[in-house]
Amino acid sequence: MDFDLTQEQQAIRDMVRDLARKEIAPRAREWDEAETFPAELFGRLGELGMLGVLIPEEYGGAGLGYVEYVAILEEIGAADGSVGLGVAAHNSLCTNHIYTFGSEEQRRTWLPKLATGEWMGAWGLTEPLAGSDAGGTRTTARRDGDSWVLDGEKTFITHASVGKVAVVMARSQPEKEKHHGISAFIVPLDAPGVAPGKKESKLGMRASDTATLVMEDCRIPAENLLGEEGDGFIQAMKILDGGRISIAALALGIARGALDTALAYAPVREQFGRPLAANQMIRAKLADMGTLVEAARLLTYKAAVLKDRGQTVTQESSMAKVFASEAAVKVAEEAIQILGGYGYTRDYPVERAWRDAKLCTIGEGTSEIQRLVIARELLRGAQGTV
Repeated sequence: MDFDLTQEQQAIRDMVRDLARKEIAPRAREWDEAETFPAELFGRLGELGMLGVLIPEEYGGAGLGYVEYVAILEEIGAADGSVGLGVAAHNSLCTNHIYTFGSEEQRRTWLPKLATGEWMGAWGLTEPLAGSDAGGTRTTARRDGDSWVLDGEKTFITHASVGKVAVVMARSQPEKEKHHGISAFIVPLDAPGVAPGKKESKLGMRASDTATLVMEDCRIPAENLLGEEGDGFIQAMKILDGGRISIAALALGIARGALDTALAYAPVREQFGRPLAANQMIRAKLADMGTLVEAARLLTYKAAVLKDRGQTVTQESSMAKVFASEAAVKVAEEAIQILGGYGYTRDYPVERAWRDAKLCTIGEGTSEIQRLVIARELLRGAQGTV
């Protein structure tokens, strides 16, 4: 389904689909097994505007909307979840945070190199003791003259060891309660006192760079504060509303890629003298898989359309993310089942899709947190109608 895409949007999607099939899918297994971040590929994606999708052209971006962004991520995710995750994290989190809350000077200083892919961006919210409970942030920031000095550790940070700049949340007002007193800072990753720590060896998304980010007396200019002091947590939650659309789109792509493999395999694989696709149980699986993919697509595009209209999408983005991510796990698992023993080997991409999909149920807010958010928004809406 094209979800009523314009001709221009279809052209963008088709261009990315062609790129993904020719330049990403053939090397996805290699990158996964080597746990290697494909820096050269990301340079190419930057040249094509895919690392500044949401950023206006005046700052070096492509000047596109969330509908185009979803289409791009679905196609990349269908080829390789790791690459899709890198594109999503760079666009939605670091780059978009600076664009959304940065001053004009900050935008012009940082965005051109991020939006063109010259620099990769990281985003630091999660800590060893502050995952779903982001209000438990312990990284500190203290003002010292014309500088801020940061101390602490961020964990599970995408692009921590390959990035050039990060947006980091730190507690600058320790006297305030948990969700208050947290501020956002632009941290150049070549600044004194900041360095990548342990690189994670993961179940899936193995070609996505994931590491800790350690700050010890990390000194940055005072003007690197993003927005108002103490607004960092609020900023982060707003950024995650858009980020969850990107994870939903990524999950949608992973699911569709697994379904495509199963649809190609079932008609040609013979058992008991006939193709697998002639078996009613296999047909039922394919029907359920296709339905899950289509439902995930509708929820994800709905959130994208509303976001492009400037509406608040807290509920819609959470619904899209929880459904699409869990659908991706299910579809990939059923694809493995349809392929049988071959599905369990690395000769086919469905086992990688299964491993990659699981991260989508965890990153940028677990499925459990999404359900809490959805219930809160539903109850708030119900109370408003009483």
